[in-house]
Amino acid sequence: MCSTMCIQTPTFSPSTTHCFFRQPISSPFLSSSRKLYNVLRLNGGVNVQFSNGKKRGAIFSASVGQNSSNDTEGKRKVVEHICLLKAKENLSEEEEKDMLDYLYTTQYQMRGIIAITLGRISDQNIENYTHAVYMRFQRKEDLGKFYENPFYLGVLRERVMPYCHGLIYVDFESEVEDDILPIFRKGEEFNYGVEFILLISFAKSKFGGPAEDALASLAELILEFPSLIVQSTQGLNFCPSSKEYTHGVVIRFRSIEALELFTGSTEYKDIWSKDPLLPRVLKGKTRTHFILHFRGKYLGHYTSTMLIK
Repeated sequence: MCSTMCIQTPTFSPSTTHCFFRQPISSPFLSSSRKLYNVLRLNGGVNVQFSNGKKRGAIFSASVGQNSSNDTEGKRKVVEHICLLKAKENLSEEEEKDMLDYLYTTQYQMRGIIAITLGRISDQNIENYTHAVYMRFQRKEDLGKFYENPFYLGVLRERVMPYCHGLIYVDFESEVEDDILPIFRKGEEFNYGVEFILLISFAKSKFGGPAEDALASLAELILEFPSLIVQSTQGLNFCPSSKEYTHGVVIRFRSIEALELFTGSTEYKDIWSKDPLLPRVLKGKTRTHFILHFRGKYLGHYTSTMLIK
């Protein structure tokens, strides 16, 4: 079980949020809009500073959706939680629906969960992960209570593990704009799109140098494409039960087309291939997609998960 440390952060008003996705929409979001900025490295994350001197936060985040303002200085800490599952091969559709429904309803049984998406991975991957769950929490202490919550433990015991033979957690802290829409992932721009999850494993003894440069380059590239990206968070994995991955990144793209443009760009590919020293600290990568699950129905939208280890 993953334990967490408690920190003091501002509290949110009690609320929960649905993540409802409409059909992916191409244009008018696919034209690039570029900005000037500097990226400073700090404690496993990056500090983004624009040419006007305004900072985006000590732990990298970019919320480029609702107002896309470079002048926003107010930030609110959030905790991102990722769970990847390995379901049994003989899992039936009814069992799958039951498992995902119960996982989804955990947000109504406890405080602290402010956003959730989950679904079935549609691509084969080396690790054989079949399903993914993403949640956002208000604080680390809320995540700690989640791991110990009797309802959640019961869901794992009775509705998940009978159908799965393995799971992995990645938890990281990041920051978003201190406004209800980006915090709770609400509003028109969060009503559709694609979730992109990047799990990275760097050799801890060699973190810094090419590893740190890769994270900073990713942050820079993300900020160049507000027309493709609604929000992005990034941070150091603090879950003690999951040492396989050192960092996590969550990016909400506006559409499948936006995701493909971004990950297919030369700039994105260069992040992982240009530095000849990076392979020494980065061991490989696998890309998968999964269908989002909402209110017991598969909607036919895709979320992309990139695993790098």
